[in-house]
Amino acid sequence: MFLVATRNFPPELGGMQNLMEGLSNALLNHGPVKVFADNSENANTYDESSNLSIQRVSGLKIFRKYRKANLIKEYLETNDLRASFFDHWKSIENIDDRVLKQTKSFCLIHSKEINHPVGSSLNKRVIKALAKADHVIANSRFTRELAIKLGVPVKNIKVINPGCNYPIPLEDEARKFAEKKFNEASPKLITVSRLDGRKSHRNILMTIKNLLPKYPNLKYVSIGDGDEKNNLKRLTKELNLEKYVNFIYKSSEQEKLGLLANSNLFVMPSVVFKKSVEGFGITFVEAASYGVPSLGGIFGGEADAIVHGKTGYLCDGNDLGAIYESLIKFLDNDKYKELGSNAIEFSKNFNWNKIIKKYIELI
Repeated sequence: MFLVATRNFPPELGGMQNLMEGLSNALLNHGPVKVFADNSENANTYDESSNLSIQRVSGLKIFRKYRKANLIKEYLETNDLRASFFDHWKSIENIDDRVLKQTKSFCLIHSKEINHPVGSSLNKRVIKALAKADHVIANSRFTRELAIKLGVPVKNIKVINPGCNYPIPLEDEARKFAEKKFNEASPKLITVSRLDGRKSHRNILMTIKNLLPKYPNLKYVSIGDGDEKNNLKRLTKELNLEKYVNFIYKSSEQEKLGLLANSNLFVMPSVVFKKSVEGFGITFVEAASYGVPSLGGIFGGEADAIVHGKTGYLCDGNDLGAIYESLIKFLDNDKYKELGSNAIEFSKNFNWNKIIKKYIELI
C-alpha cells in the first residue's frame, strides 16, 4: 500500500494537480493507494468516480496542515505501507520523524517553492523538512542543481521528470469548440498557464504584433487566469490585437485539450520573475503528446521538456527579437510539422507507466 499527501489535487486544475493525480493513479498498478488531499469545490463528485481512496481535509489553512499531519501519522502507525509520497516540503514538514521511518518516503520539489535565500528562515525550514525524506525528487536537472545551491544534501536528490497523463481521446464537442475558437486562422498559437510575470505573456503579445504583417491570419489563444489578467487585457487593447488574441480564463479539461490539439505551436518562453522560475513545464510535454511543438525559455528546467531544435526551441523570453526569430523558425516552411512529429515520439518517454518504475526502483 502507498500513501500520497498533497496540497494540490483534482478537481482543481493545474500542473501540480495533474502531476499528483498521475502519480497516484500510476501507483495503483503496484498496490492500493491512500490519498490525503485538501478539500476543494466539487471534490465529492471527483472522489466518487476515482479508483483512489481519497480522504479530504478541510478547515482553515493554519489548522488544516496540522490536522492533515495527525491523520497521516495515525494512518502510518496503523497500516503497513511500502512508501509515502509528499507533493511539497510543507506537506512533509509537520509529519512525525518516527513514523516516517516506518516506510520509504519521497518528497517532490519543483524549484519555485524552494527558491529562498540561503540562510533565510524559509531556506532553513526547507532544508529541515526535506531532510525527513529518504528521497528528494527534483522535477528536472535544473531543479536539482538549484536545490544543491540552496543547501539540500546532494546524496538525497534524484531527478525524475513528471509523467504525462496525455494524450486522452477528445470528445466531439471539444473538437467543435476548438474549431470555432480558432476558426480559419493560420498559424494557431496557444499558451496554457497562469497569467503571471514568469510566463512572458506581455512579450508574447508584443511579438504577435510584430508577426502580423507576415502572418495576417494568425490567432493566439491563452488559457488560464492570474494576477496579470487586467494588465494583459489592457495591453491587448493598446496593441489593437483584440481580433487576433483570445484569453480564456476558465475552461473544462476537454476544452483545453481540444484547443491544444488544434494548435500549431505552444508558446511559453518563461523568464525569472522575482523568486519564481520554471522548474520543468509539464505543459510542454502535454502539448507534445498531441503533436504540438513548443517554444520555451532558457532559464529553468525547460531543457528537460523540450529538445532544442528537435521538438521545439528554447530562447531568452526577455528578448523580443529572440522570441520573434524563434517563432519564424517554427513557421517558415511549416517547420512546426516536422518538430511536432518529433514531439509526439519524445512525449512517450513521459508515459506514467515508464516514470513510475523509477520510483518503484528506489523503493
